[in-house]
Amino acid sequence: MAPVVVLVGAPGCGKTTVGEALATALGVEFRDTDTDIERMAGKPIPEIFIDEGEAHFRTLERAAVAAALAATSGVLALGGGAVLAEETRAALVGHRVVHLSVELPDAVKRVGLGAGRPLLAINPRATLKHLMDQRRPLYAEVATATVATDGRTPAEIVAEVAALLPR
Repeated sequence: MAPVVVLVGAPGCGKTTVGEALATALGVEFRDTDTDIERMAGKPIPEIFIDEGEAHFRTLERAAVAAALAATSGVLALGGGAVLAEETRAALVGHRVVHLSVELPDAVKRVGLGAGRPLLAINPRATLKHLMDQRRPLYAEVATATVATDGRTPAEIVAEVAALLPR
């Protein structure tokens, strides 16, 4: 079993919104590893960061991604930082991975300035820019295709991603 497509990208690129709409259009399940992590931990991600720290969250994230890659046959969205783990990047080899790219102005509009996103709690705009700069090469490394999301509707993005998939 393997996902039809794995979506990666920075916070605010549309992984969840596009992923849900794409799964509906394809008639398959949608799975988001951030939701899996919250279910595993029994609490929201911001609380995991506060209570146990980022290192613990990343451990949960690596396990969630590995489990989801093995058990998902639909559309899978990974958390924005999942590609930081070398083992996750290695696990994505051989999968159809679409990087939903977004530039800083659109990302800021979409995520707001940090609400519910622990890594964006302090100086959110500068932090988001740093995260995007740090992760962009990793998204490119794992992606089999890149779809720009700036200034586009979810329906336009879904149509482009769907066109990349085998029929």
